Amino acid sequence: MAEIAAQQFAKQRVVSPAALRASGSLVISLLLALLTVVATEWLARGSLSGVPDFLLSTSRPGVVTVALLFLLFIGSDALMGRAHQSCLLVMAVALMLAFLSMQKHQYLSDPLYPSDILFGRQIGKLMPVIFATRPFAVIGAAAALVALLTALGYLLLPGRHLFRPLSRRARLLRLAVAVPLIGIGLLPLMQADSFTYIRDRLKIMPKMWDQAANYRHNGFLLAFAFNAPMANVKAPAGYGETAIANIPLDKVPAGAMAAGDVDVIMVMSESLWDPTRLTNVTLSPDPMPTIRENQSGTVFSPEFGGMTPNVEFEALTGFSNAFLPYGSIPYQQYVRDPLPSLATFFGSKDYVTRAFHPFQAWFWNRGNVYQQLGFDRFDSQETLPPMEKRGKFASDESLTREIIRNAEAEERPFFYFAVTLQGHGPYEKNRYANNSINVSSKALTAKNRDSLATYAQGVREADDSLKALMDWARKRPRETILILFGDHLPPLGSVYTQTGHMPSVVATRKASAEVMKKEHETPLVVWSSRRGVQKDLGSISPALLPYYVVELAGYSHPFYTSVLGALKQRYAVIDRYQLIDREDRPQADWANSGAPLDPLIRDYRYLQHDQMFGDGFGTERFFPEQLGRAGSS
Repeated sequence: MAEIAAQQFAKQRVVSPAALRASGSLVISLLLALLTVVATEWLARGSLSGVPDFLLSTSRPGVVTVALLFLLFIGSDALMGRAHQSCLLVMAVALMLAFLSMQKHQYLSDPLYPSDILFGRQIGKLMPVIFATRPFAVIGAAAALVALLTALGYLLLPGRHLFRPLSRRARLLRLAVAVPLIGIGLLPLMQADSFTYIRDRLKIMPKMWDQAANYRHNGFLLAFAFNAPMANVKAPAGYGETAIANIPLDKVPAGAMAAGDVDVIMVMSESLWDPTRLTNVTLSPDPMPTIRENQSGTVFSPEFGGMTPNVEFEALTGFSNAFLPYGSIPYQQYVRDPLPSLATFFGSKDYVTRAFHPFQAWFWNRGNVYQQLGFDRFDSQETLPPMEKRGKFASDESLTREIIRNAEAEERPFFYFAVTLQGHGPYEKNRYANNSINVSSKALTAKNRDSLATYAQGVREADDSLKALMDWARKRPRETILILFGDHLPPLGSVYTQTGHMPSVVATRKASAEVMKKEHETPLVVWSSRRGVQKDLGSISPALLPYYVVELAGYSHPFYTSVLGALKQRYAVIDRYQLIDREDRPQADWANSGAPLDPLIRDYRYLQHDQMFGDGFGTERFFPEQLGRAGSS
């Protein structure tokens, strides 16, 4: 009896062949996932250097990438019904994208973005350059691509029999594991614009402000996926040559002033906001007396607490983020070719056009973008003289002195655009040795009072810098126009909730116009050394600023004064969630309501798409200064 029992027990412990095959199949899928990650990183980086650290370091998401790819493999296999068939297909596509990224990086110093695949611009640019320098490599790569596509086509259908079929039970089990983990776990991780605890624990850190660091830290596959939502830019319904030709255009008279009659300085002040708008708080003295005395209105920022380049994009181009995918950053994803801007316009009037920002040129891709926007020169931390620091950042006073120094050396009229840095958070206690602004509030904790005091001192010094610019401009023989505005509200955290200014530490994504204004309005000054402050501009989108700049400078333009001029007569705010007219009547969710668009808004969107993604049908009529710029539509 004992012998029989032992035999039965031994039989129970024998693993069935089906279980062995299933386990072996999963191990192979895992190894293929690991091989794919290693190969794509090798190709995308151009060498194996850094790949071991990416996979083994506890501060990098290499292992997580392998796991996510493994889930994708087994889920795709379940859908196709064959073991490892989808693995080879996905692996081939991933390797091809990584190879293209390597080639692009060699010639354009930039990784591959999903938008490159959709629009083909970057790849199209690369081909002539690559072929001229490495013709045999291009021919070999083309032959390899044809062979790869042929092999994929064969494996997809004719070669399907080469892969072991999965039983219904095996397919359901794979789907039961993969779908919840991908749907509940992976997809939320891909929302690069919001913080998630799980992603933070997994060491996945979207670094959208620096795509090189984004790809280096997160790896090619994850970084590419972070950028995927931004690639979905579809032509608006009805867009085409006829639609652009039918856009009405007022007759544009010659400029009222001769070129050289006026200089323009435009300053976007980092996190500049009026802290006296906080309730249950008293600040004394007023941290922004000069701004308050000369305030023209407010800018309705499309952002909160960060994403500065999106505000900058609107202010320089007159285009709107409302027509772009949510979460996109035009400076990173879209501005690859010459794009019309205030710099291009003033450059066409024989102005000197310069940009200033006392941080590194790679940040937010400004070094490349300013060139595409038509600036003659960009002075960044690399080319500016050493700046005095206030806390960790270059002071507004130091940057203002540099602007004045350069302006006094100019012989031709100039358009200057400056982005300050001092106001950047965090607003730690004792950043400044002496705070001149006293903060009194029973609602705030001591820590938050200190934080607000630090912020308010920075506002006061931004105000002092504006006064210095004004005092200097008044003494100049040539008229000088100054435009100052804040890019977004500061990231003051629980200061907002403790004072009752906002229900959360960040702005509400969708809310009433009243609430959104509270959470998005920043000070705006439009001032002339001859004509003084331009009053009663109201709350306006930064995309409307070019109208006021060009009009005040005495020029007319088909887009900046005609199209934007017509828009500003009817609308004040063009935001993706709120369209607010001049009577302060809001239209919530106007872009997704399905209601017919006002022809003014429709045509505005047509022109933006035409210049950014389309065929440039309207360049000659609306942006004549773009003609002849290399690479422009």
